[in-house]
Amino acid sequence: MTHRLTAIIQAEEGGFVALCPELDICSQGGTVEESRENLREALELFFESAPAEEVARRLSNEVYVTQLEVGVG
Repeated sequence: MTHRLTAIIQAEEGGFVALCPELDICSQGGTVEESRENLREALELFFESAPAEEVARRLSNEVYVTQLEVGVG
């Protein structure tokens, strides 16, 4: 089974952090690509090891990703 999930990647001090908001799983890496692949691996391990009830519970939550404009100053 294949799932299409979101990866939010942010630059952090010394690298990048990748977050999958649908499952609340994150990983990190030295580059955007590395952090994305590390997140993919973490997600695959989650699907392999988590009980089906936990997977269903996490995937049942609605997640909204949007952008905002905020005035500063």
